[in-house]
Amino acid sequence: MNITLALTPGEPAGIGPDLCLQVAAGQGFAFPLVIIADTELLRARAIQLGLKIVLREYLPGGPNPPSRAGELIVLPVSMPAANECGVLNVANASYVLATLERAAAGCLQNEFQGMITGPVQKSIINQAGIAFSGHTEFLAERAGISKVVMMLATTDLRVALATTHIPLAAVPKALTRELLREVLQILHEELRTRFGITNPHIVVAGLNPHAGENGYLGREEIDTISPVLDELRLQGMHLTGPLPADTLFTPKHLDQADAVLAMYHDQGLPVLKYKGFGQAVNITLGLPFVRTSVDHGTALDLAGSGKADACSMLLAINTAVEMASTSKDKKS
Repeated sequence: MNITLALTPGEPAGIGPDLCLQVAAGQGFAFPLVIIADTELLRARAIQLGLKIVLREYLPGGPNPPSRAGELIVLPVSMPAANECGVLNVANASYVLATLERAAAGCLQNEFQGMITGPVQKSIINQAGIAFSGHTEFLAERAGISKVVMMLATTDLRVALATTHIPLAAVPKALTRELLREVLQILHEELRTRFGITNPHIVVAGLNPHAGENGYLGREEIDTISPVLDELRLQGMHLTGPLPADTLFTPKHLDQADAVLAMYHDQGLPVLKYKGFGQAVNITLGLPFVRTSVDHGTALDLAGSGKADACSMLLAINTAVEMASTSKDKKS
């Protein structure tokens, strides 16, 4: 498999390093999976977890053979301060961002064909005086992309978001025709090129209860959402909606859908996480490279305990492989 993927473990005091080590202990891959992390952190955590992991240093420019079970290929980035499981240290916020910077730079230079990210603790990064709203926005800025789309996926369900981490009161104003058009175009194109779906069927939620009920419960469906859907249908997109969110997530609508577009974060994600929490993957669409992540947080209380479930991390890796391979096939 002619791909190399980067892996960042996220917050060092959380379960991210545990998940990377657990996955590495359990299986190998048909390609080099390169973890960008502090080598001593990985060595100490492996001992704490009782895992025998060989840490092999990454060779920029190669050759780097495929990752074997029981080993990690490490691109070392040093932490500036000591680390303790479950205890956040503001001094290590810069380390977390440095791992992301290196992974993004490698993706942009085609050194890596994609990146998988472990969970970060946004609060400690902001406490360090670094404005950080999340992986999605950080990577978009590094790639020079004005708009990306957040999508979570689990078995038989993909949910993308028109708006992400903004207050609910700000959603109606943010939900413009221009925004919705751009989000749908990105979602449609990425389903084609990253997932190999020739003519994606996207089901679109309304914003208001009962999708506005013909304007009695809000006019966003009439003034914003429906005109954009009509416009894009004329361009050949297969779109259904806007549908009331309370009945959209039923087999009648989902059985033939490739993805759902929700208007705001907590409209679509509770359903997806109820269906597949811990077995879902977070995907950033619209970047010039593949990026996937786990669907959960840092779980500071589980760090170093050996009780963290690595299913979402493994799924994020496998999804990145699928997307990177599909993208390469499209280009060839």
